[in-house]
Formats: sequence, C-alpha cells, structure tokens
Amino acid sequence: MRPAPDRRTFLRIGGMAALTLGAGMPASAAPSRSDWNALAEGLDGRLIRPGDTSYDAARRLFNPSFDGVRPAGVAYCATPSDVAECVGFARRTNVPLAVRSGGHSYAGWSTGTGLVIDVSPMNKVSHASGRATVGAGAKLVDVYERLGASGVSIPAGTCPTVGVSGLALGGGIGVVSRRYGLTCDVMESVQIVTADGRLLTCDADHNADLYWASRGGGGGNLGVAVSFGFRTHRTREVTVFFLHWPWARAAKALRAWQAWAPSAPDELWSTMHLSRDGGTDVQIGGLYLGGRADCERLLDRLADRIGAVSSSYVRQTSYRQAMMIMAGCSTLSVSQCHRGGSLPGQTRDGRLSRDNFTAKSHMAYRPLSEAGARALVAEVARPGSHTVLLDALGGAVGRVRPEATAFPHRAALYSVQYYAHRAGAATWARAAHAAMRPHFGDHAYVNYVDAELGGWRSAYYGANAGRLARVKAAHDPGRLFRLPQGI
Repeated sequence: MRPAPDRRTFLRIGGMAALTLGAGMPASAAPSRSDWNALAEGLDGRLIRPGDTSYDAARRLFNPSFDGVRPAGVAYCATPSDVAECVGFARRTNVPLAVRSGGHSYAGWSTGTGLVIDVSPMNKVSHASGRATVGAGAKLVDVYERLGASGVSIPAGTCPTVGVSGLALGGGIGVVSRRYGLTCDVMESVQIVTADGRLLTCDADHNADLYWASRGGGGGNLGVAVSFGFRTHRTREVTVFFLHWPWARAAKALRAWQAWAPSAPDELWSTMHLSRDGGTDVQIGGLYLGGRADCERLLDRLADRIGAVSSSYVRQTSYRQAMMIMAGCSTLSVSQCHRGGSLPGQTRDGRLSRDNFTAKSHMAYRPLSEAGARALVAEVARPGSHTVLLDALGGAVGRVRPEATAFPHRAALYSVQYYAHRAGAATWARAAHAAMRPHFGDHAYVNYVDAELGGWRSAYYGANAGRLARVKAAHDPGRLFRLPQGI
C-alpha cells in the first residue's frame, strides 16, 4: 500500500487553492513621508515600509515569480477600522490598493506597487448554533482545526495557507462540495469595507446585491471583506483514497473517471491528476463521507472500467486528519502546516515552502471525447514538469441555479487546471490550454485567475457578468478597487 502523499507529491500544486486578488496600477502622485507616518499611527495593526526589517518577508506572495514587485507599504490590518483607514488613505493620495488574504493570487494581484491591505490578523474563528464566524484572514488549515474542535466544518479547499476570503469570494471548490456545496453556497453573510470606507453587513436581507456578488464574483473587485458567516455541517469519520495506474492507461482512466466522478453519490468527491513531474503518473484521489467498505465498493466500480491499479491507499480516519492528509500535512502538526515566520498568518515552526508555478484553467461542461482524452494525455506527456488536475463537480454544486450566486458554472462536470513548474512552464501551460480549448470551450474559474486569458468576463462569469458590473458601479463608481481583469 502506497503511503499518503506528502505536500510535494500530492497537493503542493494547491489543486483547489483559492485566491485573494488585488490591484497594481501606477499611482498618479506619491504620498509624502508624513502621509505614511500618519497612516501608521492610525492603525491598530502594523504598517511595514521599504527599509523595515520585515519588509522583504512581508512583500512576498506564495509564488516567488512575483518577488520583483515592491509595494510602497504593507498594512497588516487588525480591525475593520484599519481597513477603512487604508481605503481612505488610498482615496486621498491616489495610491493603488492590493488586497491580500493568503497571497495565492495566480496572477500576482494580491500585491502591487502601492499599498497592500493584508487581512491576515483578522483570523478569529468561532462557532455557535450551527453557524461559524470566520475572519477574512483565517487560513484554511486553521479554519478546519478551530471548527473541528466543535465537531463542525465548512466546505472549502485543500491548500492549507490559502485565506478563506479569496476562496469564498471566488466560489470555493472543495473536498466536500459535492455534498455540501461551494464555500460561497454556505456563506450566509459577509462584512465588507467599501470604497467609501463604510463597513457593510451583507446578507439576503441587507445589501443583497453585494451579498450576491460576493458569492463568486472574485476577491478584490468590490471592496475588502473582513468577516464571514458560514453555515456549518457536522463532521464524522471519513475515508480518503489515492489510486494509481500505469501511464499506458491514462486515456482510458480519464474517460472512465469523467463518467464516474460527477455522477457518483454526493458523499464522494474525487480529483484526477495526470502528471509529468519526475516521471508520468495517473492518480485518482479523493474523500468519501462514510466508511471504508462503502468507499471501496465505489472505487471497485471505477477500477473495473480502467483495469488493475498499480498502487492504492484507502484509509478511514477522522475528518480533521483527512483535511491534513489532503493538505499534504499528514505528518505535521497544525502549527507546522504553515509558512515559517513571525508575520501574521505564519508560524515560527512552519514548514511549508513557496512554489514557483504557472497555471491556467477550463471548466468542463461536457465529457471529453475519445479524441479529446487522447489530446489531453498527449499534452501532459510533453517534456517538462507539469500536472493537469481535474476536480469533480456535480452533486450539490449543480443543484444551485447559475444566476442564484455570482458563480455561474453550475452545469460544469469538473474543473480543469493546467499547472506547470520550472523551465518552460509558461510555454507548456499556454500550449496545453490552447490545444484543449476546442474540447473544453471558453469557460474558466476566477480563482485560477489567468492574466493572459482573452474573453475573461464571459469565461469567469458567463451570463452573470452584466449584473456584476451593475453591482460594481453602484458600490465603487470611482473604481478605487482596480484589477487588470476587474469587473
């Protein structure tokens, strides 16, 4: 039996990683030193500027590709009032804003040359009467751990250092989404600091337009989220699994998986990885909300279609440990399952490393044909270090109307992510994405934001793009929050 993958071999690629997006537009006039000093004095949190001891650590995102970006300031906001202070500062001085929760923006838009608002200090997590209150800066590993102490959780992703804010605002595909919905589907309220500095509580009865837009409209577009209210579900023992097949069966496995995964019982979520990273590999992993025997019966049906596995790992475990396994942290403590450091969101004994990557996405609305499956396998087989990740949808995700939230891809069978490392990564990702466009079409996931994507409004938002634009005009008419791919 193969051991559970560690973070490098399974989910270092952050398969459902979510993003907190920001802006990086050049300012028309630079504020004075006294302006910056006044901002620092007005914060309960901490402002870090160039020359400060912690500056180089504070400015870095998860992806080292953006290490050349040097913000004029990074504000670690401890309260909504701190966020409002920063928003007012940017409005007065014309300094561009970037908003950061976990720093995982694929396009690097959670940093910029102006002021970065980092909400990591607002990370409190509490639970009462079936509802979780979660600070926008909480990292997923901490959300799972703190809610787990009450025997509850929310549907969310696997990458442990992703901030809950970016994940939820872009939709939030996760390991129990087929049973409980996307992260945005269990969002019952969100508090947002808008461009005029007001703190608005948004739910179905208050600021309902902004609430709708915050459920899939993408982070950094409409304001700065500072807190969320989520509906929770009770946790129980679950079963995690990782199955492998020889590369010669890759196309057959792909066609079998896409027929099996989106229509499996809601309790079963799975992901397929086609990898060329130190060798080719076919892996199907996932989580079943139930016992091992029932899970194995479902997996046997899949294996019957593909052929004998080359290795397998199937284990019944606690919900908490399952989330650690999915995070690639099965041998680490919760504290170690962070980036190391002394800044908010980091821990002194954190062991997780950063990752230099390029990524693109599709949303699959129809199964691949035999020719399409062969084409995708051929792209993965090309020289390089890369993986294609397919995450099953359907179930509860597909039972929500496309217009009910800003996330439009309710009819998608699965998401597709092209994820590449090292030399030639960008070239491979572009070529693979282009090769598969005739098969998948032009649908994409905003949480895998792609700076090169043409027709991104339609790709990310579909028929919801027009309504999102109207919400943006109502709440940020001066476009204080600006993204290269901004609403």
